[in-house]
Amino acid sequence: MDFNPLTLFQAAKKRLAWLSQRQEVLAQNIANADSPGYRAKDLKDYQFRDLVKREAMQINMTLTHPSQLPGERKRIRDFNEENVRVPYETAPAGNNVILEEQMAKINESGIQHRLTTELYKKHLAMFRAALGRL
Repeated sequence: MDFNPLTLFQAAKKRLAWLSQRQEVLAQNIANADSPGYRAKDLKDYQFRDLVKREAMQINMTLTHPSQLPGERKRIRDFNEENVRVPYETAPAGNNVILEEQMAKINESGIQHRLTTELYKKHLAMFRAALGRL
């Protein structure tokens, strides 16, 4: 059975993709902790409400009359980077990466990743139980 068309599984996959991309951005911050002038980056928060809005915007309207306009599908990037605007500490060289803060964000992302994978597994188990394949 293909679970890809189911919205719940798509949301879990998008959440995992966001977490993976966030880990890359945070690792980049740590790698450039000593680079002069480097500014820490992070991804915009992943909100379920935003996902629903984004998915709803990609649905085309049904035409009931030939004189109606179909509208346009707009492509919205899934994850946007944002620069950290208010650095608490800035090095004399202009670098604002705080290693402790970055490590805390990486730990938070790891916890969210484990939660999302557990929810994904639980939903698969419910489908198996419904199909009688425990």
